[in-house]
Amino acid sequence: MNRIFFITFVALSLFMCFSVSAQDTGKRKHFDREAFQAKRNAFIMAEVGLTPDEAALFIPLSDELKKKKFELGRSYRKFVNEIRSKKNPTDAEYTRAVDDYLNLCIEEAKLEKEYAEKFKKIISPEKLFKYQGAELKFAREYMRSSRMERKN
Repeated sequence: MNRIFFITFVALSLFMCFSVSAQDTGKRKHFDREAFQAKRNAFIMAEVGLTPDEAALFIPLSDELKKKKFELGRSYRKFVNEIRSKKNPTDAEYTRAVDDYLNLCIEEAKLEKEYAEKFKKIISPEKLFKYQGAELKFAREYMRSSRMERKN
């Protein structure tokens, strides 16, 4: 019964995501965060083989990690945009950007480690390993499909 529920949930999620993305109003599309997250979550559930119970605990925690990483990089992205908009950035600004980037990588790695420990309490090490690969695979496929959409 759980397996049927899981397969139905994934199929409906994917169907809803694709039907939402297929609606083109002729205007420039804006990024729909909810649709993106729904696609990502459905992909992760299917790719990793999460049970509905695991998904109910894992997906919100995974979304929380993504949100924290996004917030962590916000000030860095703002500073980099400021540098890019300047005509002649100074060496000190470039040095700060490089140092900030390295510090950002360190902080993101700390977050990844913290959440990996939380994830291990919910899913097996095998599924955690598959999750890491699924995140990368989803990003590649999403970028590829976005490029294809822009071409058409």
